[in-house]
Amino acid sequence: MAIKLGMEAKLLYKVGGQAGGGAWVVLGNTRDVTLNLEAGEADVTTRANSGWRATVATLKEASVEFEMVWDTADAGFTAIKNAFFGNDPIGFQILDETSGQGLQADFSITNFSRNEALEEAITVSVTAKVTYSATAPSWIGG
Repeated sequence: MAIKLGMEAKLLYKVGGQAGGGAWVVLGNTRDVTLNLEAGEADVTTRANSGWRATVATLKEASVEFEMVWDTADAGFTAIKNAFFGNDPIGFQILDETSGQGLQADFSITNFSRNEALEEAITVSVTAKVTYSATAPSWIGG
């Protein structure tokens, strides 16, 4: 069994989305990253199910949530902030390790909330959701 630690995982970004210019860049100024993957449901229950409800998965959705230290000199922080305020897509790869497997998609930043705890560094909580794109989301590396 191969145990993976959260600190080994990688979150990469690309300004302008997956088809944007330039390379994927590691977003190192993150902590507590959560990749949420869900599917809608359709009820396909029939009388032939012998009293059991039957469900099939429909449209998939994904979001990623993470925290960053408020560091205006950090290029990754600036890219996330600019994507939020400009309503611009940003590409993310949410991987379990360097060159690992995970979701790759274009996202829209839907939450960019600043947290100012008295005895902690100022942080920002970020939520990103898959957005409209010519390049469909995909599971890479696995």
